[in-house]
Amino acid sequence: MLTLVGTSHHIAPIEAREQLAIPPEALQAVLTHLGERFGASAIVNTCNRIEMYLPGEHNRDAVIDCFVQATGADRALADQYFDVHHDVDAVRHLYTVAAGADSMVLGESEVLGQVRSAFSAAIAAGTDDALLSRLFHTAIRTGRRVRTETEIGHHTVSVSSISVQQARLHHDDLQHATVLLLGAGEAGRLAARALVEHGVGDLLVVNRTPERAEAVASELGGRTLTLDRLIEALRQADIAIAAADAPEPLVTQTTVAAAMATRMARPLLIVDIGMPRDCEAAVADVPGVTYYDLDDLQAIAAEHHAARAGELEHVTAIIEEEAANFLGWWDQLQVIPSIAAITERAEQLRAAEVTKSLRRMGLTDEQQTHLDTLTKAIVRQVLHDPITTLRERGDRDATLDAARQLFRLDEAPRTTGGS
Repeated sequence: MLTLVGTSHHIAPIEAREQLAIPPEALQAVLTHLGERFGASAIVNTCNRIEMYLPGEHNRDAVIDCFVQATGADRALADQYFDVHHDVDAVRHLYTVAAGADSMVLGESEVLGQVRSAFSAAIAAGTDDALLSRLFHTAIRTGRRVRTETEIGHHTVSVSSISVQQARLHHDDLQHATVLLLGAGEAGRLAARALVEHGVGDLLVVNRTPERAEAVASELGGRTLTLDRLIEALRQADIAIAAADAPEPLVTQTTVAAAMATRMARPLLIVDIGMPRDCEAAVADVPGVTYYDLDDLQAIAAEHHAARAGELEHVTAIIEEEAANFLGWWDQLQVIPSIAAITERAEQLRAAEVTKSLRRMGLTDEQQTHLDTLTKAIVRQVLHDPITTLRERGDRDATLDAARQLFRLDEAPRTTGGS
């Protein structure tokens, strides 16, 4: 039915995730490559997970091989960190992701939009099918139910809110703080917006594309500097949010050291939420700099976990209910063709026998109509209980296989013979 191959922050450290990450501009090509090989594909591709969903039963190694061919990723690294789930486990996993129960920050809501974006990307690439459509739409519904029916999403904690928390710990008076946003994507924009809403005094936006920087700065009431003035921007900042998702680090130890040299011992907080990381890890060694990457934020997020963990039982119950509904839909898809084949086989036999008998009986047209109606009713009654049982128990392979054998559905139709 379904194969999931991928990894997340639970399995792979940030050093591995940034090497396996799919750049946004390459996502459609990777989807197309997977779709050509496996028929259809969808990918949940975020800073904390790379998960490929493929209809059908597929070998983990074959999926990894295809992923490596499409991305150029290191085969040994993918083999080390990519896990595989099949069928109901894969369904349950996506529902858990959409519910925010598998996130770095338990209950965070941003992942629901990321699941929605994953399926939109599959549609854009032409790699969606009926199973993936049903899977992702029901995952989104599950995520919404969890947020409506449980408390897991109340008092929302997210990467953005943790960034704000660390900023407030770092700088007592945000009204007199300057925030530098490096990057103009959704994750950085959310973090910057959260800081602006908490009263930060000044916002600088630096991006590789000046037009996008201007758009974010205009939206959030900030100002822009060009990327070639990064040292100047760092020199002005009290808090830097790095979220450019560049293929190589934009912020080097040398750059930060140059900025810090003229700051008169004024400290700098750098929160790097890029994937791959936008800063060299060595920036943490520069005196006066406090540096957090995504794995550091995960450790901070763990402190918030206990307050929401009590809701997990309720969340799990919703996920199990929705997974059972999905399997019921899938099982009916498998049963319906067999039911139709049984009905068709019975009708072929009935019609042949009635035709043969009518040749011998010399009945009037009205009598022939009555006979036809009578035999149809008998067949319906005979098949009623077997078909009802199939609808109720057809999810069990043994029941479906037995029905196909009893009615010889996999054999050529019998002829009744005679004339």
